[in-house]
Amino acid sequence: MSDARKDLDERSRAIFQKIVETYLSTGEPVGSRNLSQQLPMTLSPASVRNIMSDLEALDLIYSPHTSAGRLPTESGLRLFVDALLEVGDISPEERGQIEAQIHAQAEGKSIEDMLSEAGEMISGLSHCAGVVLTEKQSMYLKQIEFIQLEPGKALAVMVGSDGNVENRILDLPKGTPQSVLTEASNYLNSMIDGLTIVEAREKITEDLKQRRAELDGLAAKVIEAGLATWSGGSDEQKNLIVRGRSNLLKDVSVESDLDLIRTLFDDLEAKRELVQLLGLADDASGVRIFIGSESQLFSLSGSSLVVSPFQDADKKVVGMLGVIGPTRLDYARIIPMVDYTAKLVGRILS
Repeated sequence: MSDARKDLDERSRAIFQKIVETYLSTGEPVGSRNLSQQLPMTLSPASVRNIMSDLEALDLIYSPHTSAGRLPTESGLRLFVDALLEVGDISPEERGQIEAQIHAQAEGKSIEDMLSEAGEMISGLSHCAGVVLTEKQSMYLKQIEFIQLEPGKALAVMVGSDGNVENRILDLPKGTPQSVLTEASNYLNSMIDGLTIVEAREKITEDLKQRRAELDGLAAKVIEAGLATWSGGSDEQKNLIVRGRSNLLKDVSVESDLDLIRTLFDDLEAKRELVQLLGLADDASGVRIFIGSESQLFSLSGSSLVVSPFQDADKKVVGMLGVIGPTRLDYARIIPMVDYTAKLVGRILS
């Protein structure tokens, strides 16, 4: 893509940028005659057509129909976003609105409810679908109990400080008595109050090194099995929240666009694929953008994902927040909006 950028002189860049900006604002292709009238320099329609042919050869634009105007390709959109887009800042009014809503949502609500409403809020502001992914292990712990079910099986019950309850079935050595489960529960409950699972795991792992001799061997195994059950990091250990899908149906004017939206809805049902895609941005220090077929998930619907991580007090990434919509997004407005909202969510969670 950097090579394509080098091939763009001032005239090519101006024409390419105008084609992309017209697409982002209207969704319509633009022809050489209209372009020649909108450019900052004087060029005839014939000259514009020649430059458009060069841009097509670089796979930056294409013609959706014979003798029609031009639209940007996904490669063209990527070049525009990476090299030509001027990202501004959200307005003070929007900044104040986001802060007020996020703080209001955080009052007396569970973490999951707060994140769900944050997804709803950014969906409304962006007119796209809002998406939030967070580790379930980010919940703050209050109590853990182990209840014997049958030989070799126990039910682990985890209660969060927000009142949420999660259950898991553990495989244990056969013959493990209830007294061992009680010992494991008592030990964990003396350690975990007010901690996340990540924090609890670190604290308990270190403490077990010092106190293993004081614990029954089976109790230590129960403790380790319980921690592993909730801190595995698999897709099932993540909360995925998608809000505002109906926003994607607004301004759909042609049947082909409606078909793409239907395909996107099917994609959003594929939780595992979306979780994996969001996981690709876990190590990002800022906003990540996925356009169309750059991700297998959106290869058919031609959609875009703008997402940013949010962090806890220790600067560890504990979730992602962003929007999903058609490739015709208002990137200049949405990118800073997603970035600011994710940082604000992180500060509140900390």
